[in-house]
Amino acid sequence: MPKILLIEDEAAIRRVLVKILTEENEAYEVEEAEDGLVGMEKIKQSDYDLVLCDIKMPKMDGVEVLEAVKKLKPEIPIVMISGHGDLDTAVNTMRLGAYDYISKPPDLNRLLNTVRNALDRKELVVENKMLKKKVSKNYQMVGESDAIQHIKDIIEKVAGTDARVLITGSNGTGKELVAHWLHEKSDRSNGPLIEVNCAAIPSELIESELFGHVKGAFTSAVKDRAGKFEAANGGTIFLDEIGDMSLSAQAKVLRALQENKVQRVGSDKDIKVDVRVVAATNKDLKKEIEDGKFREDLYHRLAVILIPVPPLNDRREDIPILIDHFTDKIASEQGTAKKKFSDSAVRLLQEYDWTGNIRELRNVVERLIILGGAEVSETDVKLFASK
Repeated sequence: MPKILLIEDEAAIRRVLVKILTEENEAYEVEEAEDGLVGMEKIKQSDYDLVLCDIKMPKMDGVEVLEAVKKLKPEIPIVMISGHGDLDTAVNTMRLGAYDYISKPPDLNRLLNTVRNALDRKELVVENKMLKKKVSKNYQMVGESDAIQHIKDIIEKVAGTDARVLITGSNGTGKELVAHWLHEKSDRSNGPLIEVNCAAIPSELIESELFGHVKGAFTSAVKDRAGKFEAANGGTIFLDEIGDMSLSAQAKVLRALQENKVQRVGSDKDIKVDVRVVAATNKDLKKEIEDGKFREDLYHRLAVILIPVPPLNDRREDIPILIDHFTDKIASEQGTAKKKFSDSAVRLLQEYDWTGNIRELRNVVERLIILGGAEVSETDVKLFASK
């Protein structure tokens, strides 16, 4: 049942609009608010499919209501009601995010068409949000162990926020998958996810990589270049292996987190950025802090939400599921029929010491598919798994 809120200070106009809407469709549930303040209280306490809002009102005008709703519940379409003298303002509200505007006295057909179209749009927005929550198959956390379920539960709770997340775990455990999942399930999923492997960039270049540089900042800086923080504007930046970042770069990252601003190397000009930061490390950062290799203040900025990813040896019950997942994936990539693993082969793989974690298991599964028999057997595992 579509739920509509009508914010209008003139009681007579409210009565007319309520009558028009309810006669058009008995399913419309129309609530009234006599001014912007009352309307905002209702919006805070309840969900609406559409808001019809007058522009000129006492206490809180329609433009203020529009701006507040766009921050609080941006998915709600808002149709502005304008008097003759409010027309310029009504047009301006479209730039601020209003769905449409109707003039007083309202034309019946235009009003009803606008309401129908706005309600259809709200339905599409909600469906789109639900689709975003379904993570791409490329970045699913595969497994049903308690440890993996715990990670999934945390992601569900924090993905829709801008809280910074620090992902910890050994190499090959799937920290990158957690970062991708966080981004894809967030409201920033339409924005970019920019990945930076801090361990792979020389320490003398990391600041330029993250924050950009201006022409002439150093010998090879032949032109201005934007950094990864600027590239991630409106989305997420994933700082992988942040424990390998130099102390000077850490100081600049800290400033970017505190002020939402960066400076390119060689410039003193501030550039405002809107970026969610997700970081990962295979190091014990608390020990790194004790050794003077990592800033404690940066750690506390990053570790608002801490997600430890367990090694594969601690979630052996997930290995059969992972083997099945990888055989599906490899068959699809290679355009071949899916190869079966015998129960004894799977049990043997569950007993291995997986020091390389998920990455090592994936490589072994692919090796067994290529070198093993029509059905991968225990003998195949003994022959090829450890090579």
